[in-house]
Order: sequence, then C-alpha cells, then structure tokens
Amino acid sequence: MTETDIARRLVAEVLEPMKRDFVGKDEIIDLLGVALVGGENVFLLGPPGTAKSALVQSLGRRMRGATFDYLLTRFTEPNELFGPFDIRRLREGELVTNTEGMLPEAALVFLDELLNANSAILNSLLTALNERMFRRGRESRPLRALMFVAASNHLPEDDALRALFDRFPLRVTCGPVAAEELGRVLDAGRRLETEDVAPADPGALGFDDLRPLQAMASRVDLGAVRPAYLELIGRLRTAGIEVSDRRAVRLQRVIAASALLSGRTAARVSDLWVLRFVWDREEQREALAELVGHVTRGAAAEAGDHPRAHAEPAPGAEELARDLEALEKMLARPDLPAGEAGAARDRLSILESRIQWVADAERRAWLEGRLRAAWNSLPVEAVEMA
Repeated sequence: MTETDIARRLVAEVLEPMKRDFVGKDEIIDLLGVALVGGENVFLLGPPGTAKSALVQSLGRRMRGATFDYLLTRFTEPNELFGPFDIRRLREGELVTNTEGMLPEAALVFLDELLNANSAILNSLLTALNERMFRRGRESRPLRALMFVAASNHLPEDDALRALFDRFPLRVTCGPVAAEELGRVLDAGRRLETEDVAPADPGALGFDDLRPLQAMASRVDLGAVRPAYLELIGRLRTAGIEVSDRRAVRLQRVIAASALLSGRTAARVSDLWVLRFVWDREEQREALAELVGHVTRGAAAEAGDHPRAHAEPAPGAEELARDLEALEKMLARPDLPAGEAGAARDRLSILESRIQWVADAERRAWLEGRLRAAWNSLPVEAVEMA
C-alpha cells in the first residue's frame, strides 16, 4: 500500500464517515486529520457536552491500534498515565515501569481537562509532548504516539500551564451547533446510540499504517508556498499573534499533511489554511481568520485543493456576540493604552465585515446595534488613526 493509498483510505474510511456522524464538526475532523498525518498535537476548547471526547474516541475506534484517554484532575499521579513500577523487577532492585495498556504504548492519546495537570506530572507530560519520550529516573524510552489531543473548557492562566498549552500548536473551538442544525444533531445522536461500538475490524486502517505517511510529510515539497508562508508569519507576528521560530518550523509539517491528504506531494498556498488554528486567545481568532483568509483567497481554487482551504466557516451570531463582549470590556477601561485602542479598532473593522454574513436578519441587526455602540466608545485618538 503506497502513501497515496494510505492518505486516500484515511479520508474515505475514517474522516468522511466521522463527518456524517458528527453534525457541524467538519472543521475539527479535518484538523484532526492533518494533525495525525503531520504528527502534531491538537487542543480542543469548549464547554462540556459539545462532543470533544466523543470525536477523539470515534477516531480511535475507527482505526486499529492502541489508544489511551484519561480525565486529568489536580490529584492525578504519574503512574495513572505512564504506569506503575513493575513489582517483580522492583524485588530484584530495578525501577522499571510497567507501561502495558498505558500512555507510552498508545498510538493516539487523549488527555481530557489537560489544564488540571499538577506539578507532579507536568515535567513528564512536557517531555512526552515535545520529544515523544518517556523519562522516569534512569528509564528512557520512545513513545509510540502519533498524535496527542487535549481538551479543556478554559485556557491556561499561569505560566506552568501555558508551557503545557504551548505544546499543542493547533487549537480549535468545539462549541454547540447552530440552532438550525439541532434537529440533525438529535437524529445523529440517536443513531450513534444504537450502532455497534466494537473496535475496528482486522481490515481497517491501522495507526501503524500511518507511520510511513508521517515520514513522507518531511519530504513534501514546500518551495511553492515558502514566500507566502514567510510573509504570513511576519503579518501574524505584527498583529500580536505569537508564532515562535520553533512553532513556525513545526507548522510546516501540517501544511505538508494538508497536501498529502489532498493527494499531492507538493504544497500549495491554499494549504496555509491550517494557520487559522494557531491562536493563543479566543479574541485572536477573527483577526487570524482574516489574515490567513486574505492569503488563501488570493490563490485561485484548483482541483486537488484541501476541502478546508476554501471553506471559511460562516460566522455564528453567538460567537460574534462573545467577541463583541470582549471588545466592550476592553473599551470600558478608562486607561486603555493607545496600542490596545488601535488593536480594538482593527478588530471592530473585522467584526463589521463578518456580521454582514449572519443569515438571521434579527440577530444581524442586534449585532450591528452593539457594533455601532462599540465604535462610539472607541477613543478619539484611535478613530483618527484609522
């Protein structure tokens, strides 16, 4: 089976069926696909009950191979993730971890409520995420994980957890579906309840089948996208979106993965869609989507483009309202620095263009009223700079 065959099977047998089962989650499923091929980690942000766990568990069930998922609490200990010491070896004076059925043996790892991680497991997790290695005392062994997925209903607040969050270069929100899609969600949920949830059959695609595809990601030709990529990274940094050198290097793998899943061994500018998911804070998502969209829209659509490249999601009224609320709080500060006022002005401009695409006329009018009020509260200096 060639790498092209593997990529085709991953799309046809795993990703597309997941899209049929999970209403309104196409974006997340496509991101999981490129992360799996690119060997990168994904962070899912969303409230309880939005199918974060179900999505990752469904991915694991559709493929052959070991998976590991665990709900972290602030009391979680290292042996709950990596395994206990082997008692038989301990009697012989050796400290060896029994990793059978634990994180070090899994090809897909899901860590729910990641940001509950405590100091006892923090260093082990950082090493596992960054180096794909398990270290404990004198023990050191490579992990089998192709991808780590984490979930939380909030973003990190202290420095230690921000370091953990930074090990997940790709971030995506997982929220409730739009009101008009709720009927489909109910039908899909009933269908999933009655379906057999047995493990993948022997003929299913296996995680080990993807290892040659991951290796091939390093050989994809990125020459055609390099100028646009460098320019875009510069624009993101100018806009205050932190993309470290290390992260810029690693993101090349998911750009390559987008090409591979589209049946190509050379990347196109359209593959830069993956950069829409490198935000650090929720309020950056609008600006990021606009900056990346400006680049990808400038590339003519071609046969063989990734389906996500030209599928910019229609803005949801609830999401836009949250962004407006964040801006209102910022503008309510009496001592707002000039730089932040300018950033608020730019974000209001982006929201203004996005609100026009809200389908529901009543919601659109309500958002436009709040937007006008936000514009009126903008400091005079920021308006004059426009």
